Amino acid sequence: MGKYTLQANRIQKVFHVSVEGSMSSEDGANFIKDYKQKIAGINPKEYVIELDCTKLNVTSADVVPMLENCYKLYIADGFTKVIFKIAPKSTILKMQLNRVAKNTGLANYEIKEV
Repeated sequence: MGKYTLQANRIQKVFHVSVEGSMSSEDGANFIKDYKQKIAGINPKEYVIELDCTKLNVTSADVVPMLENCYKLYIADGFTKVIFKIAPKSTILKMQLNRVAKNTGLANYEIKEV
């Protein structure tokens, strides 16, 4: 089971997302619902979204469509930049994040090893 937190920093204009563990389809559905509620109070076009994926496991194939839907939300909401933070040497996760970004047309992203 995966866990996540969502928090907007209105001063720095950063929407912080932290995800960890293995996300299930149910976790993904809950994430999307909570995400929509949280961003309702901000203007994403003024924000960077920063996703801390340092404790995230590689997503299983059956959950990848949910991950793609999340990327599509980030695109539709118009964040100025999408930053994924991953643990050093998380090669497979990095490849997966890059592949999903390419498949969804997410262009304004960066993957940082921290």
